[in-house]
Amino acid sequence: MVAALGGNALLHRGEPLTAENQRMNVQKAAPALAAILRAGHQLVITHGNGPQVGLLALQGAAYKPDEAYPLDVLGAETEGMIGYLIEQELENALNHDRPVAVLLTQIVVDSKDPAFTTPGKFVGPVYAETEARAMAAARGWAIAPDGTKWRRVVASPLPQEIPDLPVLRLLLDQGVVVICAGGGGIPVVRRQDGSLIGVEAVIDKDYASAFLAAELQADALLLLTDVEAVFSDFGTDQAMPVARLTPQEADKLDLPEGSMKPKVAAAANFVRAGGKLAGIGRLEDAILILNGTAGTVVTTQGA
Repeated sequence: MVAALGGNALLHRGEPLTAENQRMNVQKAAPALAAILRAGHQLVITHGNGPQVGLLALQGAAYKPDEAYPLDVLGAETEGMIGYLIEQELENALNHDRPVAVLLTQIVVDSKDPAFTTPGKFVGPVYAETEARAMAAARGWAIAPDGTKWRRVVASPLPQEIPDLPVLRLLLDQGVVVICAGGGGIPVVRRQDGSLIGVEAVIDKDYASAFLAAELQADALLLLTDVEAVFSDFGTDQAMPVARLTPQEADKLDLPEGSMKPKVAAAANFVRAGGKLAGIGRLEDAILILNGTAGTVVTTQGA
């Protein structure tokens, strides 16, 4: 199965983006991941990187414009940084009884994807509107509201191909727990001669995780966050958790654009591609979600 860790696995909203905070949150996440493995499942782990890649971009702003690192390189840096924390804490939670490895993962996108003309993926910290507009003017950013605050937005093209898939399969065949496609993977495009080159974008982690799970022909996809389930009538007095959905029912839900909507869409995509089950819910409920007793489960059978 593929387990995609939401940003809450590393950083809670409003927490300072320090190494200590991230390690503390990963220490809390690791036992839930270890429980999946001890239940007999083979596991691939993905994770978000929005705050981290945004912070590195801010740090890069201290350099001259032509010396700043592009988003694909920053994505690779965060894959290594976050992957290291998850790898180490998961090994500790498992008492080092099985191998864990981080794989920097390139994911091919289409250079003509419309996302490049309409950026909409949040990266980096939140700002008050006045500060966000000032930073956007100074740095050439696109910005958008995120709740009551504002954040930078960048292109988020859809994944098309995972050229590192053969390496991932080799590791899985040897029983390795693999942490990969962090932050949606490193976005690259194919040039006319077939070679790859990085591109300025951030791939949505949930879509990339669903695509990866489908390519691996995984049985299950878990999209793990800090919300107990998908809610119908979200934001109203009639809000209710939804236990089971078909992909068709998932398509009809009216959900927040920047948070739960991509998770539900990714879950539906995975089931349509042949996956048996996609679950959405809290990280600590991972095993219960697999058993259908917690979270929201998307299957062909639905409710």
